[in-house]
Amino acid sequence: MTLRFGTDGIRGLANRELTPELVTALGRAAARVLGASVPFVVGRDTRRSGPLLQAALVAGLCAEGANVDLAGVLPTPGVAHLAKARNAPAAVISASHNPFEDNGVKLFAPGGRKVTEELERHIEGELRALATSVPGAGPTGGAVGVDRPLKDPLDEYVHHVVGALEGRRLDGITIVLDCGNGAAFRSAPRIFRELGADIEVINAQPDGTNINRRCGSTDPAELQAAVRASGARAGLAFDGDGDRVVAVDERGAVMDGDQLMAVCALDLKERGRLRGNAVVATVMSNLGLRRCLAAHEIEFVEVPVGDRQVLDELERRNLALGGEQSGHIIFTDAAMTGDGVLTGAFVLDVVHGTGHSLSLLGGVMQRFPQILRNVAVGDRSGLEKDSVFWDEAHAIDQELAPDGRVLVRPSGTEPVVRVMVEAPSVERAELVADRLVDAVERACGVAAPAL
Repeated sequence: MTLRFGTDGIRGLANRELTPELVTALGRAAARVLGASVPFVVGRDTRRSGPLLQAALVAGLCAEGANVDLAGVLPTPGVAHLAKARNAPAAVISASHNPFEDNGVKLFAPGGRKVTEELERHIEGELRALATSVPGAGPTGGAVGVDRPLKDPLDEYVHHVVGALEGRRLDGITIVLDCGNGAAFRSAPRIFRELGADIEVINAQPDGTNINRRCGSTDPAELQAAVRASGARAGLAFDGDGDRVVAVDERGAVMDGDQLMAVCALDLKERGRLRGNAVVATVMSNLGLRRCLAAHEIEFVEVPVGDRQVLDELERRNLALGGEQSGHIIFTDAAMTGDGVLTGAFVLDVVHGTGHSLSLLGGVMQRFPQILRNVAVGDRSGLEKDSVFWDEAHAIDQELAPDGRVLVRPSGTEPVVRVMVEAPSVERAELVADRLVDAVERACGVAAPAL
């Protein structure tokens, strides 16, 4: 049992790294730490391994005396909403945007908030204890947990998202939805139909193996073509578990999470709903978002990578909007986690309410060219005390300012150093990225070739 929590739960190759035995133990550990007084809500995405791992997780929860409410295939934010409504702990079996061979488990504390790092450490401790000892006597007889299917969990989630628009509708808007053959394949079409939009749906025929395959938020090329061919006002592409979205404007151009946050931030401010007059985003957000918000006198609040970091800061400062460039966006007045369908509905609400095209609205933010490099190294810890490297990186950053910046951060889980460069032109960004990659390899050593 060597898996540890990453930035978004536990993930691995299903039935090889993420085995039924491990997931059963995780279920036991989760019940011990999160409690068994209220039934766990458990949902999943459309992966072939989902039923296998759900059965394993449920077995572990029930072995500790926890009851389980099964939500079936439902987006992660749908499961979080059900957990909030019941003040229940929850779990989602999904590997988000990863290929279908992978799977994972995301855990939520009672009330639907993703578990904290402290709770993760406690769960990891229980996992280690289960790996090195025989579990103590569990409950018997009527104290053994049972599972049951929830009644109408999809209806409950659809009602929640439709209600978040407070009676506003999308009548007359034609859109294309790319469901990524994932967890939103039922909910997204229903929600936008109920809001009055005319919809065309693609990639909503999951077969267990086609989730995220050349579709969805990580590969919106088919959506771009469909929007251009149909003359739709916009397109939305979701990831495998439905907590992220990217949009496509009427011309077929992709709009990422930074651009969507810019559109929504300005709308919320105009309507007096941008609480705190600030937006939380991560260090990876484009310099263009910072410039856009500053031009409209909105504070940009920077946090480390990870949606949990975004939510922590939103809650700490009682703010309304935050998110990531990937399209994982949180509207705290409506949800406790990123929700791709909800975000898409809010964006289209701005289109409908203003009468403007999505391309015109998105033009409020000018994206700076951004180059990302993952540098495989011999020892990523070599950067920590290498003052020569950091002096060079700082000097490069100063050269680019104020029209560019650099970010260098070692991966927390892989022998990789991530290099990000923004500059006024792609050519300049590429040149700077090459310099930084060379400097990283000098500081950390080049990774040994794979055998």
